[in-house]
Amino acid sequence: MHPARSVGRGLYLLTPDETDTGRLLARVEAVVGHAALLQYRNKAAQGALAREQVSALLPLCRERGVPLLVNDDWRLALACGADGAHLGEDDGDLRAARDALGADAILGASCYDSLPRARAAAASGADYLAFGAFFPSSTKPLARRATPELLREARQFGLPLVAIGGITPDNAGMVVEAGADLVAVISGVFDAPDPVAAAQAYHRTFRKTQEAN
Repeated sequence: MHPARSVGRGLYLLTPDETDTGRLLARVEAVVGHAALLQYRNKAAQGALAREQVSALLPLCRERGVPLLVNDDWRLALACGADGAHLGEDDGDLRAARDALGADAILGASCYDSLPRARAAAASGADYLAFGAFFPSSTKPLARRATPELLREARQFGLPLVAIGGITPDNAGMVVEAGADLVAVISGVFDAPDPVAAAQAYHRTFRKTQEAN
């Protein structure tokens, strides 16, 4: 188990599907300074393009002090020198990923709507546990649904919790109040009319909740 400070608290930004590396960098650069973590998630890129994009994002993330994680593929994270990886249920063994990436890497696990999966992930070396979808999501319209009560129960594992799925600045407060340390967002920022303003709005949600408590 690794310290929560390695993950932070706030906006967990996921990259949009963008095959043009220059455009991807420009879109991320505008908002990454408002994020606690950046995850490279690009279902439209594989192989050489995915490696090119991770390698291009790394200097930007280093400059801004934002850890870069790779979705699904810990081997790509290792090859590019990223800060860690995020694994779903079909993305391989967490223990194997931890052994390969080392103790200093950030390793996240998708737990969907399952406390038993979260318990197993925590025991296997995960640094954070991600739950969702909490709301209808255009990215994954058929995703399993989670509830705020699940976040409250998951505090027992003593790890930072991530909420994902249809989270907007208007509904983010609900999951933050229930115990989410980070909210994972793609379209809520990148499809917004003003991505910078949207990123700032998510950031304010955490500040408001902290002040209220």
